[in-house]
Amino acid sequence: MTKRRIAVISAGLSQPSSTRLLADRLVDATTRRLVDLGIDATVDIVELRDVAQDVTNNLVTGFPSAKLEAAIEKVTTADGLIAVTPIFTTSYSGLFKSFIDVLDPQSLTGMPVVIGATGGTERHSLALDYAMRPLFTYLHATVLPTAVYAASSDWGSAEGGLAGRIERAAGELATLVVESDRSSQVRDPFELPAGFSPVGGYGAQ
Repeated sequence: MTKRRIAVISAGLSQPSSTRLLADRLVDATTRRLVDLGIDATVDIVELRDVAQDVTNNLVTGFPSAKLEAAIEKVTTADGLIAVTPIFTTSYSGLFKSFIDVLDPQSLTGMPVVIGATGGTERHSLALDYAMRPLFTYLHATVLPTAVYAASSDWGSAEGGLAGRIERAAGELATLVVESDRSSQVRDPFELPAGFSPVGGYGAQ
């Protein structure tokens, strides 16, 4: 079977976490679809709460710890990405954004991405389209049409509600992961820019 690797970013802070639960359901649906398409999928899950201090230190010093570097490599070298965050104050969490900020701006180019979020009420679901989608579009990722939001009331919904959105997003991701070939686009996220010029890089900030 052809092999592909899916990376997962889960920005939940609590244990157990509804954010991680949504991420796991997206993973299960996606890997099932990939198996149906003849793909042997492996999954790497990055729990941001486990690297929160490392992310903060990197933003201050500009140097990632070995633990954070391993997390970054899992995300940037994957064939597809599932990114899920809780919604705080109508947008993604600060920890989620801070992790995205330490990625090389070109490292997600062409990567198929499913975006997902959790929150207390349905009113925050628009954050997927006015906050998360522009963020990954800016990074030149291929953001899939179906975004998945799970409010507290969604977890008991019948088929066609949250379950239907998960299945639809998983199908879209599986299709693009099968078709994509990011091997020629993956680069070392810590390499020096061409010409060693700091203009536009993190050294100029």
